Amino acid sequence: MSSSFISLVKRISSQRLCLFLALGAAATMVACGIQDTSDQSMEADEPWNWSDEFVRSAVDQVRAGRDLNPDSWPGGARVAVLLSYDVDNETVQGLRTGNISIGPLSQGQYGSRVALPRVVKLMNEQGVPSTFFFPAWSLKLAPEQADLIQESGMHEIAAHGWIHELNTALDGPTEERLLRQAVDAIEEITGTRPVGYRAPSWNHSPNTLRIVRDIGFLYESSLMADDRPYELVQNGEPTGMVELPVEWILDDAPLFNPRGNSYMNPRDVMQVWIDEFDKAWEEGTMFLLTMHPHVIGHRSRIIALEGLIEHMKSREGVWFGTHEEAARWVRKQAGMD
Repeated sequence: MSSSFISLVKRISSQRLCLFLALGAAATMVACGIQDTSDQSMEADEPWNWSDEFVRSAVDQVRAGRDLNPDSWPGGARVAVLLSYDVDNETVQGLRTGNISIGPLSQGQYGSRVALPRVVKLMNEQGVPSTFFFPAWSLKLAPEQADLIQESGMHEIAAHGWIHELNTALDGPTEERLLRQAVDAIEEITGTRPVGYRAPSWNHSPNTLRIVRDIGFLYESSLMADDRPYELVQNGEPTGMVELPVEWILDDAPLFNPRGNSYMNPRDVMQVWIDEFDKAWEEGTMFLLTMHPHVIGHRSRIIALEGLIEHMKSREGVWFGTHEEAARWVRKQAGMD
């Protein structure tokens, strides 16, 4: 994060403190019947009064740089299909927040016990390489998941935090410590150091990209500035980091939550994904779908995934690959290596 942005944040924070004290003083004056003759204002706390420098510094922390979509994908394919699974399990059923309850934790265990085997079996039968993003604790609780995924030799295991922590709420040193712990734990269990990172909750703190770069990840997959792969820019400078963007439309969790306000019939969701794929095929770009075994792995929902794969395989010029394979391909085609 740029020093100018940090100084501006400190200035705004100081102004907010002054505003808080001023409001308290004003309340006392009113209670005592004293007229406020000060010229205090809330301008510093109102976004429409922010300076150009502040707005640009905030926005420029992390931006999309050059388009990295290649002229063609491996084998001359016109579209890349990247299927990914965030294997959150118990971490999103109470562990990340400390709200421990046996019922939700059992839903998390369903992910490793039933859903992941069902998903991996489908991917193996269809010959579809996939990427599995793990919070380290999901793997520590059920390390046999690694063998299941790695047995075919075609899938990738990548990093998704330590315990699905809310990284945007952490200070820089804590966020970095947890991610380094996660990488080490995943490597210890799988025998392979992960080269890809997806932030828990798909967001960056002001420190995330610096940490990801310092650790030496090949690619990042949490942001949403394009449908195509692109290079991340930090404070106006190209980073050499490949972004494989995600999107809430292409995520099973919001649409398959039976207790939420956006629940959809799995077959209707399948049609949304088919339409997204068809447009990606027409444009010659990339179709990246994010799923969660404990969500998509239920019987009525995996039907949607089966139908989607069948449709995609009916089109010519489709390449299925892991996120690592896609990142290495676009880097090579863009002359970044």
